[in-house]
Amino acid sequence: MNTAVVLMAYGSPDRIADVPAYYADIRGGRPISPERLDDLVARYRRLGIEESNPLNEITEATRAALEARLGAPVFTGMRHWTPRIAGAVEQALSTGATEIVGLVLAPHYSSLSIEKYREQVVLALGGRAELRFVERWGQEPGFVSLLAERLTAHKHEHVVFTAHSLPARILDEGDPYRDELLETARLVAESAGAHEWTFSFQSQSPTGEPWLGPDILEHLNELAACDVRDVVLCPIGFVADHLEIRWDLDIEAAERARELGLRLERIELPNADPAFIDVLAGLVRRAAAVPSQV
Repeated sequence: MNTAVVLMAYGSPDRIADVPAYYADIRGGRPISPERLDDLVARYRRLGIEESNPLNEITEATRAALEARLGAPVFTGMRHWTPRIAGAVEQALSTGATEIVGLVLAPHYSSLSIEKYREQVVLALGGRAELRFVERWGQEPGFVSLLAERLTAHKHEHVVFTAHSLPARILDEGDPYRDELLETARLVAESAGAHEWTFSFQSQSPTGEPWLGPDILEHLNELAACDVRDVVLCPIGFVADHLEIRWDLDIEAAERARELGLRLERIELPNADPAFIDVLAGLVRRAAAVPSQV
């Protein structure tokens, strides 16, 4: 079989002028609060994103490195921005691929995240090639080892693992998201020799319904109240320095920590590190029907 890879991510606007259209895409036709839009624009502006977005460059660097490592075509598809997932599928098919490996740059499965990517790929593919979709990889040994290595580079009293929150109703639906996250946290903590650790969520959206918690800001309050003074953040639900990392952790959580008198550090995320590219390449090779060709 001829194999091509569709590497997927959430997406991020290319420039500050794109933020309204980007947010509208995320909202999917639901009403947009002017205040919320203004806040999102202000966040991107504070991160220095005006005419170009270095956050998207991370995804492109990852794509290019993975393609070079595999020796097979890799195309980026964004869920909420360009290049779109449907366009990436068409590009993959144009190479003559008879097998498409779908891989999302998010390690843990949820019906509200990974499954939505799969649905877009299936729709775009229309049965024109075999689909090998990687559903989850949060316990991948190479990924766990990479995070543990980053964690051991920090001296700390307490580790807080974080991931993007989702509506709490997924628990009633039997969604495995939270359990998968906690297992990854356990494996990384064990590998890094971190004995004092907890878990919190971040990046909750104001939808008016309960979301998974505790939120990172509330959790920092709790830790300070328990006389914890030295914390390192280990985001295991993210693999790159996107808005949710640079704003929610590097700005908001850092500001809260200063208010509480906490010493707060964060591990360096995988981004396009060669060791991380090795992990992704291994996932693709295992998913492909004919590993020797990829």
